[in-house]
Amino acid sequence: MQNNVALLVVDVQYDFCPGGALAVSGGDEIVPVINSLASRFTHVVITQDWHPPDHSSFAASHPDHAAFETINMAYGPQTLWPTHCVMNSQGAGLHNALEIPHAGLIIRKGSNKAVDSYSAFMEADRKTRTGLDGYFASRGITELYLCGLATDYCVSWSAEDATFFGLKANVIETACRAIDLNGSLTAAWARMAAAGVGRIATL
Repeated sequence: MQNNVALLVVDVQYDFCPGGALAVSGGDEIVPVINSLASRFTHVVITQDWHPPDHSSFAASHPDHAAFETINMAYGPQTLWPTHCVMNSQGAGLHNALEIPHAGLIIRKGSNKAVDSYSAFMEADRKTRTGLDGYFASRGITELYLCGLATDYCVSWSAEDATFFGLKANVIETACRAIDLNGSLTAAWARMAAAGVGRIATL
């Protein structure tokens, strides 16, 4: 793969795989696909959801609300999730079968208790950057391919933000799986298309 192209592997963690706290159906099926893809890229970045145990996006932090309800936070609507990907927990760990030894960076996101962070580029307040845009810019990356979990949340938000920062973004559909909460997958593909994100079956 050309030196100006990178692969972004999003949140392939145990809590998002079958048996995890926020399991995505078939989440573990994409691991060998991602390993094969990553071997073709010089530049690979991995993201990792990394929450404190009392994160504000957890339903457990809001006794009057249940998981998958939406509430209003200071930065806008927030879906409440089951407690997941707690720092240093087994569920927060990257899948052991993920084999990307040449990955140049792991971005941990969601560690700010008060703000959720789906995107690898910016937290949900839409102001706080992770620094990933600068990392890519410093390496001359102009095109990004995305894969991982889940298509309709962390993958799609990352893809949209990639275009915001001037990158050409493409989501590899067979290397992703979705939560699809109340039509969220269809809505995510529509948003990505509007942002100019490419949708490809495989690479």
